[in-house]
Formats: sequence, structure tokens, C-alpha cells
Amino acid sequence: MTALGLSLYRLGAGLLEPLAHPVLSRRAYSGKEDPTRLGERYGQASLPRPNGVLIWIHAASMGESQIALGVAEGLTRAHAYANVLITSGTRTSAQMIKRRALPRVIHQFPPVDIPRWVSKFLEHWRPNLAVFIESELWPNLIMASKVRRIPLALINARMNEKSLENWERWPNTARTVIGAFDWIGTADEYTRDGLSKLYGLPVPLIGNLKLECNLPDPDNSLVDTTRTALENRPVYVAASTHVGEEKLLTDAHLQILRTHPDALMILAPRHPSRSSAVCGVLDMAGMRYARRSAGEMPQGSSVWLADTLGEMSLWYTLCPVAVIGGSFKPGVGGHNPVEASRAGAAVITGPYTEGFKDIFSAYDQENARFIARSSDEVAEGVRAVWTGGGPSLQSVRRALNSLPDGALTTTLKILTRLLEKNLHVQNL
Repeated sequence: MTALGLSLYRLGAGLLEPLAHPVLSRRAYSGKEDPTRLGERYGQASLPRPNGVLIWIHAASMGESQIALGVAEGLTRAHAYANVLITSGTRTSAQMIKRRALPRVIHQFPPVDIPRWVSKFLEHWRPNLAVFIESELWPNLIMASKVRRIPLALINARMNEKSLENWERWPNTARTVIGAFDWIGTADEYTRDGLSKLYGLPVPLIGNLKLECNLPDPDNSLVDTTRTALENRPVYVAASTHVGEEKLLTDAHLQILRTHPDALMILAPRHPSRSSAVCGVLDMAGMRYARRSAGEMPQGSSVWLADTLGEMSLWYTLCPVAVIGGSFKPGVGGHNPVEASRAGAAVITGPYTEGFKDIFSAYDQENARFIARSSDEVAEGVRAVWTGGGPSLQSVRRALNSLPDGALTTTLKILTRLLEKNLHVQNL
């Protein structure tokens, strides 16, 4: 029997349908939705379904979409007959997927989790396999897929304490939704233990896919051209910053400029759509800056605003120091530092990194990062790396080597098994 909480959720979502239209319209007006593709949020497809086998991968935002691209690339490479539909909820993730332009991979925005819109979406796309990433669990979308006998997988499952507590308040609903999945692979021990408790059965620990679904390497000619533009200046990147963090980092940069007047901060906000607001912070500080999106070069500026998509691997390659955002204010939980480390950048974070607890625990055991709690400490950490201090390359390598690998291979193998089983059943 369907859990009471799930029935109430479905009823409530249906009743809220009339209110969803003006909410989505306001979001489109504010730039949070693509007004030309708003119909996709109502379950109205803007593309035809590809012929043949279709694998649907559902992601939330940038980080999950990067995993989706890595998994999609692996699946299409292994199965020449398969197409992949990636759904993601943000404009920046949609732009990133478009830039990668993987063959036989298309993108749509997911429908709002309202029963009628979910049905429209599934009736059009008719996926042969549905793959959800991390904690992006929409009950109506999941249960409607289950009713249609679409195999369901939850990959790289990651939940923080708050998410698990929310599910624990509705244990029957949690067991119903989690039990709908044919396979779950968790990214860390905390999530494995929490989901196993909720589900009542062991859930396997596979490892964090973000360690293996990496950004593509930057073009060598672009690296050389950009390095020339930096003119051997002392440089660092402030990566994936969020609201409230740019002020702290600008204050830190002002301190750095006192001892290194030619220093350059490459400031890369997590969402380039916030670039106007970030410019306001820089203007308030009296900081001279160049905007990457406008094609401006950093000569004569102390900040290069990297308000573009798809270039983080370039900045990590060029900079000896990476200050990882999302970690200086509570609520985000930090971002993945592995790409910066693999590119050779020393990592500085704030204290709020609970979203990547497994990775940062490995870093901390080897003293492989610098934790800064203020603008003073950010400036201290950047200067320390420039002068030969900070985390050693050996400690970073030990931390990276201690992290588990093989998660992508295992995940692709399981997804292939689910897909082929479903295709076999359909052909009976």
C-alpha cells in the first residue's frame, strides 16, 4: 500500500498546479528559468524522442550534471544503439551540457513534480532506463516511472544530515520512494548507513563518482595564450563562489595587494548569471577588474572575473592556488577540490565542507588543504603557497591516492545490466 505521506504529497502537488504557472513565470522573468523553454517545466517536450533505446539521466545542477555527462559518455561509448536524455534544473547546467555537445546526448529541463506534468513527460520520452543522481528525489517522478515499469537507479547517492532527518520524519514514505529503485549506489559511508537504516536493507557503498567524472582538459593553445596574458604575475583562482563569499574574498585580495601589488585574482562565481551582482561587490571595493565574458584581458586589472562556463579546468591549470568557494558560508557544504588538486593547485577552503566530508577527511588526514575562517586567513594562505608554504605536493598525492576509485566502472556495469534486462523483457 502506498504510504500515507506519499498520497498526501501527490494530492498536494496536484492542488498546487494552478499556482505553479505564475511561480515559473516569475522565475523566468528573474532569469532563473529559460523563458524560451518554459514549456519543458510543464512536461511539454521541445525535442522529438530519438528512435530506439533511450536512457534518461536526471541531475539537479552543475555538479550532478558533470556526473551525468561522465556517465552518458561511458554509456554511449559502450552502447552504440543508445541515446541519452539528461534533465537538469538550472540554466547554467543546461549551458554546460550544450557546450560539451556529446554525440547522441540531448538535454531538457525536468517537469515540476506535479502528476499531470510528470505523466506528459514520461509519455513522450518513454525511457528504457531512468537514472537519478545524488539526492534529487522527486516522489511523483520516481513513482510514476515505477508504475510504467521503467528500471530505476540512484547513483552517487549523497545525503547530508538534514536530508536524512527529513526523510526519517516520514519513514513509510522513505521506504516506498527508496524501495522504488532497482539499484542504489552510495558515494560515502554516511549516506550508505543512513539509507540502509531508512530502507531496512543494506545499501552498497560504491564511491564518489565526482572523483572520476572530471572536467575535460583545457586546449593546450588556450593554456599557452592565457598564460602569456598573465605576464608571470602572482595569480590564484577563487572558484565556485556563492552569494556573500565575494565580499570576503575581495577583502582578502585587498590585503594581498599590499604585499603583492601586481597580484591577480581570477574570480569564478559558481553561477556566471550572478556576474552583475559580483561586479557590484568589486565596484564597492574600488577594485579594477576585467570581464572574461566580454573578452577583456587582465592587463591593468587586479581581478579577472571569469563569468563564463566550461573553463574551470583552464583556471586550475594556470593557478598554483585554488580557493574553493561554497565553503565560507553555511548552507552549501563546499565543492569538490579534487580537480584543482589534480591540476596541481594547492587548495584553500572555508570551514563549511560537510557536503564532501569523505574527500576532505582524506585531505585533512594528510594536511592537504589550508582551512581559512576569515579574509585574513585566506590572504595568509595564498601568500604562504606563493612563498613555498602551504600543503605539500606529496601530502596532496597521498590524500588523492587514499580515495577509492572504480565507482564509474561499477556504476556503468550495473546500469548496463539494468538496461539489457529491461530490453530483454520487452522483446519477450
